[in-house]
Amino acid sequence: MKVSIGGPLKLVFRPWVEGLENVPAEGPAILASNHLSFSDSFFLPAVLDRKVTFIAKAEYFTTPGLKGRMTAAFFKGVGQLPVDRSGARGAGEAAVRSGIEVLERGELFGIYPEGTRSPDGRLYRGKPGGLARVALATGAPVLPVAMIDTEKIQPPGQVVPKLMRPGIRIGKPLDFRRYQGMEHDRFVLRAVTDEVMYEIMNLSGQEYVDMYATAAKRQIAEAAKAEKDAAKAARAALAQAEKEQAEKEKRAERDDRNQ
Repeated sequence: MKVSIGGPLKLVFRPWVEGLENVPAEGPAILASNHLSFSDSFFLPAVLDRKVTFIAKAEYFTTPGLKGRMTAAFFKGVGQLPVDRSGARGAGEAAVRSGIEVLERGELFGIYPEGTRSPDGRLYRGKPGGLARVALATGAPVLPVAMIDTEKIQPPGQVVPKLMRPGIRIGKPLDFRRYQGMEHDRFVLRAVTDEVMYEIMNLSGQEYVDMYATAAKRQIAEAAKAEKDAAKAARAALAQAEKEQAEKEKRAERDDRNQ
């Protein structure tokens, strides 16, 4: 996959990279990245010599039919691990277990602390469950990563990517071994996650929003629905006013003829 996809990806898009020297040549490490586009999971592994394993929703691996089998083969090939997201708590536990297994093999584990893609290009609050628990359970260093401009290359819903150069900044490793054994302390989990998000913010230059991206997506969807409903109501009111005006003019014409 690095040859068939990574090579052409680098040749066509020519991503620029800063901080490659921060990625260890061997041994476990966590790559904690902001998440702007579906293509983030391809650009980051493409610029690294080592394999990076991410987690992906189980639907990518279980869709029936030829297309489903091809999709499953593709995601397995690029190192994605399936996680069942049918239950929020179950999904979190599965992500933690998957991350620990990858790191115990001495490999690189990629994770998006925001939990989902940013709906508007801003950086949102990190979820404290997966990243912090995996880091504390394994003692693996955390490398903050900033993807730059990937949302412009492939915005949500766009299939064909725009041809432009994305950027990747990889920060210095963060060591949280001082907190080992405290992976069930919610205040420690919050502190670890916030420290990582602060470093990602500095690397990316994004505006930080102190709320979860999932909540922001709900707000955006609700606002869009409210705007749509308001526009529909305005059109209905205009149509009703035009109808009433037309009826008023007809009555006036009849009154004129009767006179």
